[in-house]
Amino acid sequence: MKENNTDIRTEMTAGVTTFLTMVYIVVVNPAILSSAGVPFDQVFMATVIAAVTGTLIMALFANYPIAIAPGMGLNAYFASVVASQGLSYQVVFGAVFLAGILFILLSLTTLRETLIEAIPASLKYGITSGIGLFIAFVGLRNSGIVTSNPDTIVGMGDLHDPMIILTVIGLFITIILYVLKVKGALFLGMMATGVIAYVTGQLDFADGFLSAPPTPVFFDFDIAGVFSHGLYTVVFAFLLVTIFDTTGTMIGVAEQAGYMKNGKMPRAKQALLADATATTVGSMFGTSPSTAYIESTSGVAAGGRTGFTSIVVAALFLLSIFFTPIIGAISSIPAITAPVLIIVGTFMMEGLSRIDWKSFDEAFPAFAIILTMPFTSSIATGIAIGFITYPILKVAKGRWKDVHWILYLFGVIFLIQMIFFPAH
Repeated sequence: MKENNTDIRTEMTAGVTTFLTMVYIVVVNPAILSSAGVPFDQVFMATVIAAVTGTLIMALFANYPIAIAPGMGLNAYFASVVASQGLSYQVVFGAVFLAGILFILLSLTTLRETLIEAIPASLKYGITSGIGLFIAFVGLRNSGIVTSNPDTIVGMGDLHDPMIILTVIGLFITIILYVLKVKGALFLGMMATGVIAYVTGQLDFADGFLSAPPTPVFFDFDIAGVFSHGLYTVVFAFLLVTIFDTTGTMIGVAEQAGYMKNGKMPRAKQALLADATATTVGSMFGTSPSTAYIESTSGVAAGGRTGFTSIVVAALFLLSIFFTPIIGAISSIPAITAPVLIIVGTFMMEGLSRIDWKSFDEAFPAFAIILTMPFTSSIATGIAIGFITYPILKVAKGRWKDVHWILYLFGVIFLIQMIFFPAH
C-alpha cells in the first residue's frame, strides 16, 4: 500500500464505492436472464459466485482494484440467442462454458498481453475516453435525466420528476465534496443521497433487511447441444465480445490509476485470467459471461490502488446473499449511483489531451471509438470501429509498417463479424 501511496481506510472506501456502483448487477442480471427462462434465484447465486471468483483472482494474483462480474450487454445477447433461436438456456450456457474454456486457454498464451501492447496510444486514450462518455451516459439514462425522444432520438427528461431532482441534488453534493477535497467524496455523496431518498420516502425497506440465500444450482448446462445445434458463431461472439470488453475496460482503469508503463500493463496475464475463470465458473452455476467492470473506475477515483479494494468488493458481494432486500431497495434508486457514474466520466476524459489531433490518421480512429461507444452502448463495438479504421488510414498514408500485425488480424475479423454476424 505504501508503494501505491494508499492506506487501508482509502482502499476500504474505494471497495465500498465500487461495490455500490455495480451491485445493481445482482438484481438486473437475474431479471434479464429469467426472461430467457433461467430461474431468478439460480442466476442470483451464479452472479454472486462469478463476481466473487473473478474479483478475488484479480485481487490476489494481479493486485488490481478491478472488479469482475457478469457483463451487461452479454446477458441481453444471451437472452436474445435463447429467444431468437428457440434453444433451451442450458444449451446456451454450454456455449458460454466453451467460450470460457477457450478464454482461459487464450489468457495462458501471450495473445491478450500482445493485444494490449499492440494497441497504439491514440486508440488507448480513445478507448478510455469512450468508456468515460459511455459510463456518464449510463448514469444520465438510468436516472432519467436523458430519455428517449422519437423526434431527436434522445432528449431531456422531466426535471420535475422526483428521481431526477434527487439525482441532481446528489450530483451537486458529491462534486462540492470532491472540489473541497473531502476524503471518500464519492462514497459520502452516495450515502448523503441515500439518506435524502429515505427521508423523502423514495427509499424504503418494506421487505425487511435480511433473507436466507437461495441454494446454488450446479452444472445446469448442455455442452452436447452446442455441437448438435452448431452454435460455433455464438461461442465466438461470446469470446470476442468478452475479450474486447474486458481488455478495453482494463486499459481504461489501468490508464486512470496510472499503471500503464510504456503502453504495457504489468501482471496482465493474471488480470486477464480473472475474467476468463469467472466466465467459466459462472456458466457452471448459471449466468452469462463475466467481464471487468467499468464501475471499477469509481473505486479508483475514490483512491483505490491495490487488490485490497477488490477483496472488499468480493467480501461485500459474498455478504450480499444475506441482504437481498436491502440491495433490491437501494439498486432500485438509480439516483444513488448515477452521480458517481457521471463524475467518473469526467476523470476518464483526461487522455483526450494526449491524442495528436493534428494527425488525422491518429485522430479519426480515436474519435470514432469515442463517438461509437456511448451511441451503440457497446465497448466492443467502439473498439471494433477503431481497429478497422486505424489500419486503413495508416495503409492509405503509406505507413502500414507502423501498425502491429495483430491490428490487421483483428481489423479483418471485426469487419467480417460486423458484416455477417452483427450483434443485436
